[in-house]
Amino acid sequence: MSAASASSPAHPPEDIRGSLIPVLPDDLALHCLALLPRAAHPSLALVSRALHDLLCRHPEPLLAARRRLRRSDPHIIISVRPPYPASPRFFLLLPHPGWPPLPLPAPPIPVSSSSAVAAEAHRLFLVGGSVAGIPATSIQILDARTRSWSIGPRLSSPREFAAAAVLPGALLVAGGCVPSSPFWAETLDLAPPCAKWSPVPSPDHLREKWMHGCVSLAGKVLAVADRGGLLYDPAAPPAEAWAPVSPALDMGWKGRAAVVGGILYSYDFMGQVKGYDPDTDAWSTVEGLEKELPRFLCGATLANVGGLLYLVWEGKCKEKAGDEEGKAKGMVVIEWATIEVVRVEEGRLIGKVISRDTILFTDMPRGSAITHCISLDL
Repeated sequence: MSAASASSPAHPPEDIRGSLIPVLPDDLALHCLALLPRAAHPSLALVSRALHDLLCRHPEPLLAARRRLRRSDPHIIISVRPPYPASPRFFLLLPHPGWPPLPLPAPPIPVSSSSAVAAEAHRLFLVGGSVAGIPATSIQILDARTRSWSIGPRLSSPREFAAAAVLPGALLVAGGCVPSSPFWAETLDLAPPCAKWSPVPSPDHLREKWMHGCVSLAGKVLAVADRGGLLYDPAAPPAEAWAPVSPALDMGWKGRAAVVGGILYSYDFMGQVKGYDPDTDAWSTVEGLEKELPRFLCGATLANVGGLLYLVWEGKCKEKAGDEEGKAKGMVVIEWATIEVVRVEEGRLIGKVISRDTILFTDMPRGSAITHCISLDL
């Protein structure tokens, strides 16, 4: 046998060559790509048209492979409201520096920023809001895998500024409607395809509220409202399920908050990030951030991203000389930081910024504001 015939062929046979990685069949190439971190996808998308289509246009096979391999990464969905009356725009972010915002399709029903959001796995639920100043009964569901919206079962009561949270197997919505509604609080079973809303009994004296923030903590739903916050415990008897939150929690909680490691994080009237420990019913300032981050007096929000505290806020355009100055001034600038927080002696919270980035939203007019920020896995 000659040396030429004994050596391996320069190229694999055509019947096993694929379009993603030419030397591999597509199923094996997809497996290899699924093992790579999502932070590598922007660079991979520039390699070939086939990879660009897989990563940016039709990611469903890759996302399915990542789920099988348990390689899902947390992502952030934010909505940005323009300075004029219009429905907020939605964007998908990967919390790694250098990842550009991915615009998402607009919801089929344009609603105001008074809508509430909740997330379960890869789905985001956009609840209520107002259309032309009238509270809406719509619930719109974004599938982040396919980047497409669908319409869910209509709410039993029109709502704006409601509380929304995902419980095991169900979506809970409360408030933001007339207090006399028998559906002031209701749940939607997320398993059946044709599920309907079911009322949740609630005491009349707790209903005169408009919600400004909502989290799930230790199996309970906490909501901050204009007249005192509320706690809902789905495991308690119906007569005991609803109660006011503690005075300490109510006084220290501003509207936007997130739960990480059993601690509820918000920021106080001085712009300091603080954490609430339900075991001690006390707030503690997150130390170590004074020189790293600005004061979050307004325009900031928080999320739990893979067990880390993620902060996103509206930044400022830096002045640029020449022809770029006018363009830069017209951009929306959003900054974010990922913070690792550890508890030390006597309940102190120490924070460390482990990553940070600035993102330019070139197609959003200046004066736009963040309305929602929520984490989900892809």
